[in-house]
Amino acid sequence: MHLLGLDIGSSSVKATLLDGETGIVISSAVYPETELEIHSPQPGWAEQDPEIWWESIKKAIGLLRRKQAFDKSQIKAIGIAYQMHGLVAVDSNLQPVRPAIIWCDSRAVKIGEKAFGELGGEYCLEHCLNAPGNFTASKLKWVMENEPDNFSKIRKIMLPGDYIAMKMTGEINTTVGGLSEGIFWDFKENRICEPLLEYFGIPQSLLPDVVPAFGPQGKLTRPAAAGLGLSPGIPVTYRAGDQSNNALSLGVLNPGDIAATAGTSGVVYGVSDKLQYDPLSRVNTFAHVNHTSETPRLGVLLCINGTGIMNAWLKKLIKAASYEEMNSGMAGIAPGADGLVVLPFGNGAERMLQNKNPGARILNLDLNRHTGNHIARAAHEGIAFAFKYGMDILKQTGADPSVIRAGNVNMFRSPVFRETLAAITGTVIELYNTDGSTGAARGAGLGAKVYKTFDEAFANLKIEKMITPKYDEKIVEAYQRWEKQLQTLIR
Repeated sequence: MHLLGLDIGSSSVKATLLDGETGIVISSAVYPETELEIHSPQPGWAEQDPEIWWESIKKAIGLLRRKQAFDKSQIKAIGIAYQMHGLVAVDSNLQPVRPAIIWCDSRAVKIGEKAFGELGGEYCLEHCLNAPGNFTASKLKWVMENEPDNFSKIRKIMLPGDYIAMKMTGEINTTVGGLSEGIFWDFKENRICEPLLEYFGIPQSLLPDVVPAFGPQGKLTRPAAAGLGLSPGIPVTYRAGDQSNNALSLGVLNPGDIAATAGTSGVVYGVSDKLQYDPLSRVNTFAHVNHTSETPRLGVLLCINGTGIMNAWLKKLIKAASYEEMNSGMAGIAPGADGLVVLPFGNGAERMLQNKNPGARILNLDLNRHTGNHIARAAHEGIAFAFKYGMDILKQTGADPSVIRAGNVNMFRSPVFRETLAAITGTVIELYNTDGSTGAARGAGLGAKVYKTFDEAFANLKIEKMITPKYDEKIVEAYQRWEKQLQTLIR
């Protein structure tokens, strides 16, 4: 008996087939090997064609089959993790009316700021736990104001994961967690936030129906099954945004638990049982996968947009054959990178900087001393420093971790990044044998009741590596230089 997990990111799609009985990964595949294209028609914009995700899922499942043959009739359930905060709008034929406006797009910042002022900051924070910012609701308002013809064609709006589930099952639905990502959910009233919809002029009929994060969400149709090379009738039984799913994959479910990821974006995600919020909305609070009104479980999320794109840009800049080669090259550079400072912000407005976009910066560059490896080291340190800066904000909401859990993937495979992060935050970092698609497969097992408890689902979760913090005066000095430069830019 197998479980299939899909992780739909803005860079790639990953598919994992899990043995449901043993909890052991049978096979995993990623498509494409290079990053999916993100279109930026104007500065600060970020769009993707939703069909690219669907075609990438087909290719990823095909690669999965070629790597390890499997009996498709043995797949019991499918779980979906997806890039958060995007806007997919479909017409009456369930076709996208325009490209998806994805998570790092900042065109709706001013719309969100205006809503925060006119609806009232106290109201937004007490009810939605966030400012509307450039989240899905504000993006939809942008379409209404700037593309009225497209808006008039919209039958339903969805998050990226909702769109993929629709392609699989023909059904349009979402979760409470999904609605909270879009700033459509009223936590105080435990229902859709009608005053916000009324303010924006958004008909509630555009929102999908609500289903549980764990449980039946539709079955694979015959056309979808044929396209994916799977059996019709397989149920989709789990859905979550990538960061709440990443936390699930690490067993981060209870108040005080902390997860992190450093892939396309850099994220620290803490679980709370209190309806708390940052008054400046620099970190954001959403419904976690196991949230209920009776037992609140809120995910407090710090996001750094520039993480993955900075790392990919570096690899191209220094012409490294792989990330491993780049990581090896920078290892010979001393901490502090000989005074070089890199600010890893260059992928849209950063929420932790109050929606400012200072851009990426390389500072103190000396052409006589610094090499590509110096730049790479300073950039990995700079990303770790951005985590530290954001975690200091998280502490103001009550999250003060002594341990960070992460998958042994992406930038956590960089010794410079993970050792700098441990040193500058004073936290132990535990790296586990998991990733988003594996977590989605386990989530599918929970939704299909293959697993009766979370403990049973994550019985095979193992620590692969532990990084203990080591004080380094050069790292402390480098962080002080970094923070001083950042404060100069955002004042």
